[in-house]
Amino acid sequence: MQKEYRTIKEVVGPLMLVENVENVKYNELVEIEQANGEVRQGKVLEINRDRALVQLFEASQGLKISSSKARFLGKSIELKVSPDMLGRVFDGMGHPKDGGPEIIPEKSVDINGSPINPSARDYPDEFIQTGISAIDGLNTLVRGQKLPVFSVSGLPHANLAAQIARQAKVLGEGSKFAVVFAAMGITYEEADFFISDFKKTGAIDRTVLFMNLANDPAIERIATPRMALSAAEYLAFELGMHVLVIMTDITNYAEAMREVSAARKEVPGRRGYPGYLYTDLASIYERAGKIRGKEGSITQIPILTMPEDDKTHPIPDLTGYITEGQIILSRELYKKGFNPPIDVLPSLSRLKDKGIGKGKTREDHADTMNQLFAAYARGKEAKELSAILGDAALTDVDKKYAKFAEEFERRYISQGFDCNRDIEETLSIGWELLSILPKSELKRIKDEYIEKYLPERKE
Repeated sequence: MQKEYRTIKEVVGPLMLVENVENVKYNELVEIEQANGEVRQGKVLEINRDRALVQLFEASQGLKISSSKARFLGKSIELKVSPDMLGRVFDGMGHPKDGGPEIIPEKSVDINGSPINPSARDYPDEFIQTGISAIDGLNTLVRGQKLPVFSVSGLPHANLAAQIARQAKVLGEGSKFAVVFAAMGITYEEADFFISDFKKTGAIDRTVLFMNLANDPAIERIATPRMALSAAEYLAFELGMHVLVIMTDITNYAEAMREVSAARKEVPGRRGYPGYLYTDLASIYERAGKIRGKEGSITQIPILTMPEDDKTHPIPDLTGYITEGQIILSRELYKKGFNPPIDVLPSLSRLKDKGIGKGKTREDHADTMNQLFAAYARGKEAKELSAILGDAALTDVDKKYAKFAEEFERRYISQGFDCNRDIEETLSIGWELLSILPKSELKRIKDEYIEKYLPERKE
């Protein structure tokens, strides 16, 4: 039942205080109607006895509190869901912004979701092919995993996000794969890039886009990832689809949280972010996974830019604790002209061993992955030694490792944003690169795989 009050006492920035309220709940939706009939929306942030603190979704300019009334709607923010969402573009609050008709919903769902019972979770163990060698071959993405991308300002993480959204698929499943793309605090140009890229390549047909622009209200930015995940949960657990959720940029989301927290005069935590940042991020990331007995799954790739290139900043630091690894982009590789500039050595997918091997990718995947990691690390060391002491300081084997590192960056990592490699091609390129090294150096690979897959060395 809706309750109306004419007891609005104060408006400060995006916050409004309503007094003498009864039975109002946290997160409840509020409509503020002015005398001229104009309606603005907000939600309850805090309740203290008979006083409710309301966060407005729009600016408070021009709001006359003396003649306005607040209407509490008895429900929290909801998203209308339907299979027709695929191929559509919405704003951060779930309203269509592509000029198409309103969605005729099958149901409305609370965007805060309900937690997955830990005992009902199924272990992620199926390979997702992104078509990007540095991910598929070395830091494999597994269905039901959450694998963030750590970037820095100026690097092409938007291009990487679009490439993954275009190319990702579950092998053998094909038609039941969908992408939910949530963009938070991006510029109009970035939004246009994503929408036009998806339309041009046809990826839009299996994608739901939620776009929150930089000039949209902060409270909308906080709702955007929850809108996206609610759509993903509907597609995955009710329609049985394998859903990949890509969210960019989590840093903009956290900044919006800090803005709202400062407006509420909360005691700040690290670097001014609210003390509950960890809990809040966990409430987003933990909505990924597989549920026993349900066909669908949600896999997450959150993308965040590290302020001041700092891995110890609260946002990447806390994200690393909650998620299962990270893909790190490198400014050094980008300066060399390598795209996507994925730095494979500090990157990590904690679940990669579960999604590779016979019947999933190929029997030799684990061995070649370990050998490529080891060879690239030694090759980089050899190149650093050569830069300090000159080539004369390197042994013949070291020179081969240095050559391997150069070729690895040029051929394996740098594939461009339009190249879609299947896992067989990625593994074949790995073997071609390993043929640069003497066979005696391939100590991490079983002899039977060397005999079967190592190409003849061209002298």
